[in-house]
Amino acid sequence: MSVNCDLQRERAAASLDSEDFALWWAGGASELAERRALEHRFYEDPELEESVHPSCLSYKERYEQTVARSTRFLAKLRQWQREKQPQLNLSVNLLRDFRLLLSGPLGTGLFQQSFPLRLHFSMFMTTLLSQGTEEQQAQWLNRAWHMDGVIGTYAQTELGHGTFVRGLETRADYDPERQEFVLNTPTQSSYKWWPGGLGNTANLIIVLAQLYVKGKHHGLQSFLVRIRDERTHEPLPGVDVGDIGPRMGGNGVNNGFLGLRDVRIPRNQMLMKNAQVLEDGTFVQGRPPLLLYGTMVYVRVITLRDVLFGLLQAATIATRYSVVRRQSPIEENQPEVSVLDHITQQAKILPQIARGVSYRLVADWLWRFYERVLQQLEANNPRNSLPELHALSCCLKAVATDEATEGVDRLRKSCGGHGYLSSANFDSIHGLTAAAYTYEGEYTVLLLQTARFLIRQYVDSLKRKVLPPSVSYLRDTARLVWSKSLSANCVRALEIAALEQVRQAWQTQSTHQRSKVSAQMASNLAGRQLTAAAVAHAHAFFTRNALEELERLRKTGLSKGVSSVLGELVELFVLDTFLRQSGSVLRWNSITGTQLRFVESRYEELLSQLRPNAVALVDGFDFHDRVLGSTLGCHDGRVYERLMAEARRNPLNQEPVNASFHSHLLPMMRGKL
Repeated sequence: MSVNCDLQRERAAASLDSEDFALWWAGGASELAERRALEHRFYEDPELEESVHPSCLSYKERYEQTVARSTRFLAKLRQWQREKQPQLNLSVNLLRDFRLLLSGPLGTGLFQQSFPLRLHFSMFMTTLLSQGTEEQQAQWLNRAWHMDGVIGTYAQTELGHGTFVRGLETRADYDPERQEFVLNTPTQSSYKWWPGGLGNTANLIIVLAQLYVKGKHHGLQSFLVRIRDERTHEPLPGVDVGDIGPRMGGNGVNNGFLGLRDVRIPRNQMLMKNAQVLEDGTFVQGRPPLLLYGTMVYVRVITLRDVLFGLLQAATIATRYSVVRRQSPIEENQPEVSVLDHITQQAKILPQIARGVSYRLVADWLWRFYERVLQQLEANNPRNSLPELHALSCCLKAVATDEATEGVDRLRKSCGGHGYLSSANFDSIHGLTAAAYTYEGEYTVLLLQTARFLIRQYVDSLKRKVLPPSVSYLRDTARLVWSKSLSANCVRALEIAALEQVRQAWQTQSTHQRSKVSAQMASNLAGRQLTAAAVAHAHAFFTRNALEELERLRKTGLSKGVSSVLGELVELFVLDTFLRQSGSVLRWNSITGTQLRFVESRYEELLSQLRPNAVALVDGFDFHDRVLGSTLGCHDGRVYERLMAEARRNPLNQEPVNASFHSHLLPMMRGKL
C-alpha cells in the first residue's frame, strides 16, 4: 500500500529527524540495528502470523494459540542467542533484558495479550538468583534457563490476600524426622490466585508460605514446589490447580489458582540464601527479612518501563490517526483539517507523549539506583539505600500505572468511535496497563508504604538528621520565589506541596494519637492525608528527576534536534503535572493568577512547538506495525482501507448467510417459534 498523503506531508515538513531520535531512544546505532534485525527475523516468520484477529478467538483457543506460538518464538530466540553469545552469564541484568524482550516491542508484536512464560523468565528466575544458595542455583538455575523439565512461576497472592503479604495463609510446617516441609492451603481464601502461567503451563513454582517449626512461627519464606509431573504434566497428588478465567486484558498469560494439601518437599527446596532451617529444625535468619520481598521491588522497578511503552504505543496510534482523520474546519468556508490541528486534540495527545518520554528518563535512573542498592546489599553494607528504593519504587509504580492507564484511555477516546474497535488495539494496551495498577502492590497500599517512609524522614528532618537525596526537600522550608524559569518554579511548587502534605499527614496522625487511639488506628484515620502525601512526593520526584536526567543526557552529546525536542517534552511534562495538580499546588503556595496564566500560556506554546514534529516523534519510537497491532496506527496511515480489510476478515463475514438465520431468525419471522 502507498503511504497516506497527509502522513507523507507531516514527515516531510518535520524539523526532527525521526531516525536520529530512534537512535537515541534505542540506546545507539548497534542496539537499534540489532533490534530491527531481530524483529525482522520474527515478524517475517509465517508461523508467527495470526490468521484471524485474537478478539475473534475463544478464551481456550487464544491460550492454545499463544502457547504454540510461544514455543516457536523461544526456539528461534534461543538460536539467535547462541549465534550472538554462545556462553551466557546468568544475572539480574540478563534477566531484565530478556524480560524486556518479552514485554517490550518484540514480545508485544507477537503476543498482544502478553506472554504465558513471562513470569518464568522474570519473577521465578530472579527469585532463584536473589534468594537461592549457590547450591540451589547450581541445581535449578541452568535447568530453568534452558527449560529443562522446568517451567516456573511465582505464587504469592492468594484468593483472600494480595498486597498485605503478612496476611498470607499458606503454611509450610517442617517435619524434622523426614527433613521435609509439608505445605497446605488450609482455607479457600488461602488458595494461591493470579500467578501468571500457573493455570496450565507451569510445573514448578516458588511459593510464599508462613513457616512453622515445632509450632513456632518464623514468618514468610520461599519454597520450590513441583505441582505437575515433569513427564506427563498431570497435577501431582495433593495439588489442585487450574486457570482463573478471562480477564480485562492479558488473556495469554494463563493466570491460575493453586491449592495444596499435605504436599511434601525436601528441606533443600526452601530457598535459603537469606534464612534457613537446619536438619534438626533450628531456624537461622542470615540476612534481613525484608530481602524476601526483593522480587517485588525488582518488578516494581521495571513496571515503570512496561507502562511507559504501553502509553507510547497508544500515543503513536492516536497521533497517526489524528493526522489522517479530518474533522471540522477551523476557518469558516475552509476544508476540514486534520484533527491534530485542533489545540484540543493536541492537549489530549502531546502531554501523553511527554509523560511517556519523561517516565523513560526516570525509569533509567531508577534501574541504576536499583543496581547500586543490590551492590550495597551484596557487600552487607549496613547503610544501604534499600528503604529509599522501596519507598520510591512503591510510589513511582503506583502513580505511573495510574496515570498511564488514564492516559491510554484518554488516547483511545481521542480517536472517536474507531478507537473503540478491537482492531484499533486500545483494549489490549489498556488491559495490560490497567493490570499493572494492581499487580505487585495495589495502588493505595503502595502509597501508604511510601507515606510511612515520608513520615519517618519528616520526623528526622525536625531532628536535623541527614536525609536521603530523594526527600532532601523536606528540610527546605523556604517559600516559593517566582523566577524566570517556569519549569523550576513548577518543580519547586510541587516540592513545597509535597512537604506540606507530609507535614499535614504527620500532624493528623499525631492529633489522633493524642486522643489515645493506637498508632495503627491513627494511621488509618490519617489515610487520606498519607496517600495524598505519597502522590505529591511522586509528582515532585518525577518532575525534578526528569529535569536532572535531561541535563545529564545533554552533557553526553545529544544531537541538536533530539536535545531540543527532549527539552520541549520534559518541560511540557513538568508544566502538565503542575497544572494537573493545581488544587494541591495552589493550596500550599502563594501563586497569583498572572503567574498561573504564564504557565498556561507556555503550556500552549509548547503544544504549538511540538505539533509539527508529532509524527516524526512517534516514528522515532520505532514501533513496528506488529507491535502496535492497530488498524488506526500503521506507519502507512491507510486507516480506512485497513478498517475495511479487518472487517472483511471477520469470521462472521466468511459466509453470506449465517446458519443462525435458518435455525432461529427465519422460524421467528414465520411465526413458528
